[in-house]
Amino acid sequence: MRNKFIILVLIGLFIASFSIKNEPIFVVPQNWPKPHYDFNKNPLSTDKIELGKALFYDPILSRNDKISCASCHSPYNAFTHVDHALSHGIDDRIGTRNSPALMNLAWHKSFMWDGAINHIDMQALAPMSNALEMDSKIENVVAKLQQSTIYTKLFYQAFGDSMITGEHTLKAISQFMLTLVSANSKYDSVMRKQTEFTSQERKGFELFQQHCGSCHKQPLFTNLQFENNGLPIDKTLNDFGRMNITKDAKDSLLFKVPTLRNIEFSYPYMHDGRFKKLSEVLNHYTSGVQQSKTLSKQLQKKIILTPNEKADIIAFLLTLSDKEFLFNPKFRK
Repeated sequence: MRNKFIILVLIGLFIASFSIKNEPIFVVPQNWPKPHYDFNKNPLSTDKIELGKALFYDPILSRNDKISCASCHSPYNAFTHVDHALSHGIDDRIGTRNSPALMNLAWHKSFMWDGAINHIDMQALAPMSNALEMDSKIENVVAKLQQSTIYTKLFYQAFGDSMITGEHTLKAISQFMLTLVSANSKYDSVMRKQTEFTSQERKGFELFQQHCGSCHKQPLFTNLQFENNGLPIDKTLNDFGRMNITKDAKDSLLFKVPTLRNIEFSYPYMHDGRFKKLSEVLNHYTSGVQQSKTLSKQLQKKIILTPNEKADIIAFLLTLSDKEFLFNPKFRK
């Protein structure tokens, strides 16, 4: 009888261990749309993700081994930076845009404020080769990685080949970024009927749906499109957004709509980081929108909000903070 009990316990432990090891790496949150990313072409694995995380935090990607992805995309701030409006790169060079927060990237079809990159597996090339950011080349990065016995081992574990390539380097980084899923805020709990909004949060949610929801569409809180949100152009930057890529005047001043998830932690706001507070953002939409030929149709009618209504909207926006995501140790170095 005792032997049978021991066997049953061992079988139970084996099943539990097997279940843990085979726990899905990527899970689509309840009632969310299907991701755009094709995982069949770059199947996720624990070893690839861990390699990607190591690369994400390693300044070896930059020319002088001093700037990493995490330099502008800090895990403590929803994977962006908060200490300056524009990104800072190699040799203290100042970029031209605020770094976007990184989360839920598997649902995105394009990347960067102007959509310059159309696939996440290629995204890391942009900062890597940008003279104001990492100022390097993928072939130089690969050469440095090949000299590292640690990376030779990590690449072998991830791809079954110790020969380090640019393709595998980029795919590993994208694997880590794909795991940055934020879907467990108070808002999400309300949607799952696990809790309720306060009366102020509920009022803010209703106002948000009325005035903001078409561009910041649930559940991603972005429509993944490019819009002109009426910001007056910064004459020192002269950044015309999407038009820089398409060369089409119809895309002048269009920038990708950012997600509002974890917005409490991802200030400063807008593509150039001009606003430090959410109240400033709301003031822009009620009294600062500049009329132009490409202005988003959703903003062509004036938005009117009382001070109390603005406070209600901000109360709702704070429910988009996902502490589980923001403080998840598996995303940190």
